[in-house]
Amino acid sequence: MRVRSKTGLSNTEKKNTMGQKTHPYGLRVGITEPHRSRWYAPKALFGELLVEDYKIRKFIDSRLNRKPPFAAVSDVHIERTREELKVIIKSARPGLVIGPKGAEVDRLTEELQYMTGRKVSISIMEVKNPDTDAQLVAEGVCEQLRKRVAFRRAMKMKADAVMAAGAKGVWIVLAGRLGGAEMSRTADVRQGSLPLSTLQANIDYGFTEAFMSYGAIGCKVWIFKGLYEAETTEQAPSEPIAAGGRTKARGRR
Repeated sequence: MRVRSKTGLSNTEKKNTMGQKTHPYGLRVGITEPHRSRWYAPKALFGELLVEDYKIRKFIDSRLNRKPPFAAVSDVHIERTREELKVIIKSARPGLVIGPKGAEVDRLTEELQYMTGRKVSISIMEVKNPDTDAQLVAEGVCEQLRKRVAFRRAMKMKADAVMAAGAKGVWIVLAGRLGGAEMSRTADVRQGSLPLSTLQANIDYGFTEAFMSYGAIGCKVWIFKGLYEAETTEQAPSEPIAAGGRTKARGRR
């Protein structure tokens, strides 16, 4: 049961309105997460290339996500060398990005080369489990809203699917004129644990908007996949302990 304060807001709503949050990805960049743009540039060129990266991401999103083939692109990484611009596209439907006999990816390469004036190569990575990708989960919730599914049902169904896919925790927040109401509000579903302040926690974050006839509805999704430390411990081969030796302490307890 939600506890409401004298201001009429629940604890979750107060947390959303206080503005004391950090971006889950930006907080971890350089610690446990890689940069999404990997290149160096002199100061005079930096701004131009930064804007170019933004335009590339926006173009790919509008080209592959907002109209056919609806390729479920969750992320775009960009690498630059002196001669080449490399675009890495993460998609849950890589076959739709490639197209028949590679026609779609060739067309996309030509369009990016024309837009940037540089030599472009495109690599495609498959998202193995779309139900644990926060961006794709947010897109799925917004797609349900556009189909006039009740917002509470859409959130609950997606949250159950995320937990069934093996996530440790999920938090889905919708904000806007939910159900076409006159006044905007927020609604959320939270399942499992979600240590947002823990840097060793593998937190995936996604955001998108559903543009309805009565206004825009924003959807934010946080997914907790487990601790990086636990993942590396599971992957590392077991080392024999010498007689009288001790196991190494892993992190703070």
